[in-house]
Amino acid sequence: MSLTKEQRYQQRMQRRKEIVDEKIAQATEERGVLLIHTGNGKGKSSSAFGMVARALGHEMKVGVVQFIKGSFSTGEEAFFKRFEDVDYHVMGDGFTWETQNLEQDKKSAQAAWKVAAKMLNDDSYHLVVLDEVNIALKSGLLSLDEILTDLQSRPEMQHVVATGRGARDELIEIADTVTEMRDIKHAFRSGIKAQKGVEL
Repeated sequence: MSLTKEQRYQQRMQRRKEIVDEKIAQATEERGVLLIHTGNGKGKSSSAFGMVARALGHEMKVGVVQFIKGSFSTGEEAFFKRFEDVDYHVMGDGFTWETQNLEQDKKSAQAAWKVAAKMLNDDSYHLVVLDEVNIALKSGLLSLDEILTDLQSRPEMQHVVATGRGARDELIEIADTVTEMRDIKHAFRSGIKAQKGVEL
């Protein structure tokens, strides 16, 4: 007797559940994770700030350091600065093609890393967001060795999200989760300006 469509579906879902349950049972390690959000597509910082909201829902303390953004206010900054459990620092001078000053960009990035390094050495921070740090690294504004050392010596249960295009291979190597955002289509290329609530 052949199975009905509903019965076949139920069997497939039962097999899937067994596989998922087994993977969950095998995942026993509990520690802080390093996540990298990179790629040319939109959504790297947005995803990180979604994690900030999730952490706040669990009454966790969050640190945010923005390495590039800084010449204009963002919706994330305006929103998350309202929360007592978010330590928010906008340290950049704006996009590097706007500043056009390598030495100033280096000074700003290095000052930002000093703030970030303090967070990475403080176990009261449950989540630290290093927004656009990948760009600062790719542009040679920061020491890769220093960043790798600080990330690997952070408190055991501290989570870190590093965002920005062009993540360095060495950073990807030590990360636990790496997501690459892929650009398929973008409104800006059609002449549509950045919109509040979407990009700003």
